[in-house]
Amino acid sequence: MPLSEPVERTLLHTRQVVCRGYKRQDGLWDIEATLVDTKTYEMQMSERPGGKIPVGEPLHEMAIRITVDLELNIIDAEAVMENTPFRMCPSIAERFKALAGLKIARGFTRKTRDMFGGVQGCTHLLELLGPLATTAFQATHHERQYMDEWQAGSSNPPPMLNSCHAFAEDSEVVRSHWPAHYKPHNEGEG
Repeated sequence: MPLSEPVERTLLHTRQVVCRGYKRQDGLWDIEATLVDTKTYEMQMSERPGGKIPVGEPLHEMAIRITVDLELNIIDAEAVMENTPFRMCPSIAERFKALAGLKIARGFTRKTRDMFGGVQGCTHLLELLGPLATTAFQATHHERQYMDEWQAGSSNPPPMLNSCHAFAEDSEVVRSHWPAHYKPHNEGEG
């Protein structure tokens, strides 16, 4: 279902975020996220060549690549900034190597905000970490699914239990896929 018909308007800004997951020949996974911001008007920007950013030239153009194993441990990380509003911006990219050693799991977003929030990082690269983590989860899902099936009889709940509406412990999805963890909603409560 599409969005409702908008009122007449003018496009001023476009942000494109693209994430890709690659299975490597060595059994690891490369997950890449790029962010590109463009304007439909020329911007005055003293630190850019010619003192301006022409229409359609990226204000921001940056990328992060992480390498993960099947358990979503981050083995390596790299960030680059091709276009930025200020010359000093790219100097913070190297800091994102500190992602190596982390695991994409519950608390990952909070941990990365603590590590790269404010003056310790770049707002735009930090914003990419959420979709990057989701892409890592999605890219490796098929192979991890076999691990989940192997653990189907486990008393441990699936990691996505109660993470969204569809995975609520009282949902039909959970009842169908993980019946041992299904808990029907008690109408008399609440």
